[in-house]
Amino acid sequence: MPISSLVTDGARLILFAMLVVMPALAADDSPVVVTREQWGAKPPIMTMKKQTPVRLTIHHTGAAAKPRVSLANKLKSLQAFSQTDAPLDDGRIKKAWPDIPYHYYIDVNGAVGEARPVEFVGDTNTKYDPTGHITIVVEGNFDKETPTKAEIDALVGLLASLATKYHIDVDKIGAHKQFAQTACPGKNMMALMPEIVARVRERLGSASPHPG
Repeated sequence: MPISSLVTDGARLILFAMLVVMPALAADDSPVVVTREQWGAKPPIMTMKKQTPVRLTIHHTGAAAKPRVSLANKLKSLQAFSQTDAPLDDGRIKKAWPDIPYHYYIDVNGAVGEARPVEFVGDTNTKYDPTGHITIVVEGNFDKETPTKAEIDALVGLLASLATKYHIDVDKIGAHKQFAQTACPGKNMMALMPEIVARVRERLGSASPHPG
């Protein structure tokens, strides 16, 4: 094989790694989101209910972060779990969902992946109605771990971008435990919530991205 071909193939591999594994920023400092097509998502296995987004709600995965696993593989594993009947940590059996229950996934390295399309209601194992919530899950068990700087920076950027796109007030940014009896997203993420909301507010320049 000619050396030039090897160089070209190598460059393609590096570019792919940057898109799928490494966090990146767009020109407006919002994180670059790896799309479902890019990470190899399967289609939903059943019909989903449509929604109009009115809230931005933060979750954690509740499992230890895996920094050496690619974002694409994490999303594929989560989708496989989501689309089958599966046991939960508390012994219950979760029925299959149409797709990943969350709309976005932020991994420990700060990479962001598109999960369930925003126009469809997410799913939950807890007793609250997620209709209207854009749900963002951040990798880690934040009762035991602390969110990384890369995760928080990506979360702030994503929240600001979504608040602007969907005309959602900063005051509608919240955490899963505000709506259900759960520890999610963990005490260490909850401790950072005031800072996260303040940073989003500062980025948007006012209490509301679309005042008036």
